[in-house]
Amino acid sequence: MALASQKDFFSGLMFTAVGGSFAWGATDYTVGEGARMGPGYFPLMLGILLAILGTVITLQSFVKGNPGGDKIGAFAWRPLGFILGSNLAFGALLVGLPSIGFPAMGLIVAIYALVFIASQAQPGSKLKATFILATILAAGSYGAFVKLLSLQFPVWPAFLTN
Repeated sequence: MALASQKDFFSGLMFTAVGGSFAWGATDYTVGEGARMGPGYFPLMLGILLAILGTVITLQSFVKGNPGGDKIGAFAWRPLGFILGSNLAFGALLVGLPSIGFPAMGLIVAIYALVFIASQAQPGSKLKATFILATILAAGSYGAFVKLLSLQFPVWPAFLTN
């Protein structure tokens, strides 16, 4: 039996592995039941659902796809690096790195850094569009997390609020 789509085959395997890992990890917590869910219920059900979806996609990769086999392209290192880097920068800027003396820069600075670093994953990104997106995300996050949910974390850099 030949693969009709390498992309679907490997995507399905990834979904199955990640879903199975989440479901297996969720068994360390109290699962409960539908009426009284424990902390492991949602990750268990989501992991099982993802594993089933992955299995279906993997099986369909043998029958659905382009006649040429729908090959996997080159690995996209640039987007991977910038997206992972932007998330690491967000975390470091939001809470700071006290072990090396780097202060918390707060939510607004962290969101701007996240958006500007992540925008570099796509060559030719526009500075104006990135700035507009960062402003909308910063304002929305401030409204949702600080005002509506009353979460307690730094919004601005410490040296600006003291």
